[in-house]
This record gives sequence, C-alpha cells and structure tokens, in this order.
Amino acid sequence: MALSEINTEWFRMINNLGKDYPIFNPLMSFISEYMLYLLIATVIILGFTKNWRNKMMVFCGTVTLILAEVIAKLAGKIHSNNQPFAELANVNQLIEKAVDNSFPSEHTIVFFSFCVSFWLFRRSWTSLLGVGASVLVGFSRIWVGVHYPADVVIGALISIIIAIIVYKVVPHLSIAHRLIGRNNKGEQVAFHSQKQDVIKANDL
Repeated sequence: MALSEINTEWFRMINNLGKDYPIFNPLMSFISEYMLYLLIATVIILGFTKNWRNKMMVFCGTVTLILAEVIAKLAGKIHSNNQPFAELANVNQLIEKAVDNSFPSEHTIVFFSFCVSFWLFRRSWTSLLGVGASVLVGFSRIWVGVHYPADVVIGALISIIIAIIVYKVVPHLSIAHRLIGRNNKGEQVAFHSQKQDVIKANDL
C-alpha cells in the first residue's frame, strides 16, 4: 500500500469518528480552533514573569517556532496537498478553512514548538500535560477534517527535533542572555548546574 493511501486511510479512520461519536464534535472543534489562544496566553504570562528560566524557556520556544516554520515552508515546497475536505468526498468537516497547502500542520508546529521546549526545561507533569495537549490538538485537526495525519506527524517531528537542538544550543549563547535581559550570573550558573543534573539523571 502506498504512503498516500495509508495517509488517506488513517485520515478516514480518525475523521469518521466524528460521524460515529458526534457528541465529541463540539469539543474537538473547540480544541482545534481555540486551544491556540490558551497557549498564547500561557506564553505571554511566562514571558513577562521575572523568573529567568521562564524567560529563556519562552525565548527558546519562540526560536524553535521560527526555525520550524522556515523548515515547514521548505517542506511545503517539496510536497504539498490541500486540506482533506478539498480533496476527498464525504469528509466530516466541522470548521471553516481556506483551501491551501496543509502540509505540514501549522497548528501542530506552534504547539509542539512551545510545549516540547517547556518540557525540556521543566520536565514536570505540568509541562508533560502541555505535550499531551499538543498531541490532542494535532488529533483534533484530523477529526475536524482540515489535516491529514501526515500533516500533523511531520509538523510534530520538525518541531521536536528543532526544539531539542535549540535547547542544547541557545541557552549557552551570550546573545540569548542579552536579549532576555540576563543580569544575575548566579542564576545562570544554577541553571546550567540543574540542566547537567537532569542530563545525568536521564542517563541513569
């Protein structure tokens, strides 16, 4: 079976859940369209706190998003497809969306860029819930009929890979510290010490 056929088959399987379980359609529509505003509010709140780790976390998430969007645009030049509702018959389309290239999913990129960055810095249940929310948003975009599974999976992979690279590189750059107004040298030392502890713990 060709990859395009697998992509379509998985789309049908997820999208048809909306026909089989319509009670969940309003929830999936809400998640697909409005969870983004909750993420934006979270980013703004964390970005304006006095905690340096939060500022660096948001900065790295922003850098990840910018780089992921650039890679996504390049990926869109290599492969493109319209939204499923524009290409397939009998799609359970629950939200309005202009027809354009849907590969990869920008909603998925935004969520994974920030939420994976937050988890890399915090490694807490709260940030893990953010990653779970990212998966749910990606899933909901398929449920409501505006993305194929491949759009979501590739968007997530791009963001995850870049988030890891940014996490390992950006906090060590002096320009990053200047941009976020880094002044307390002691806090910087503590941050790198805690980061090494996390790395050692993960290696055990």
